[in-house]
Amino acid sequence: MNRKQSLSLTLRLTTLRLTKIRAGMVACALLLALSAVASATPDKKDKAVGRLLFGKVLDPQDNPLPDAVVYVTNTRTRAVKTYIVGPDGTYRFPALSSAVDYEVYAQYNGHKSDTKSVSQFDDRSQVYVDLKVNTR
Repeated sequence: MNRKQSLSLTLRLTTLRLTKIRAGMVACALLLALSAVASATPDKKDKAVGRLLFGKVLDPQDNPLPDAVVYVTNTRTRAVKTYIVGPDGTYRFPALSSAVDYEVYAQYNGHKSDTKSVSQFDDRSQVYVDLKVNTR
């Protein structure tokens, strides 16, 4: 191999090494950029999952009505969820969709409260609704 061929081979090897180094640097830069984007996007675990609807079932004198049944209806699918309140009259429906309207009412010993609505346009993540049942 003459000197000219040797220099040409050395030049090609140097160019190849520089290309590999540049490719490695580009890959590192991409990894760094992707990790920055991934850390900027919040995890789904960090987001509140849906909406919480909670409140109390009360008589006209604001006394709790234990064992009343609360009904929540998804107005889109007409699916109904129920909750039997405890001694303090409280109920809670976690993880309701914030993109759907709901209707909620309570029943106690054959008496029914007024039906209340929870709108999808209400942007609160927690909605408190008292339901009054006339027991007379």
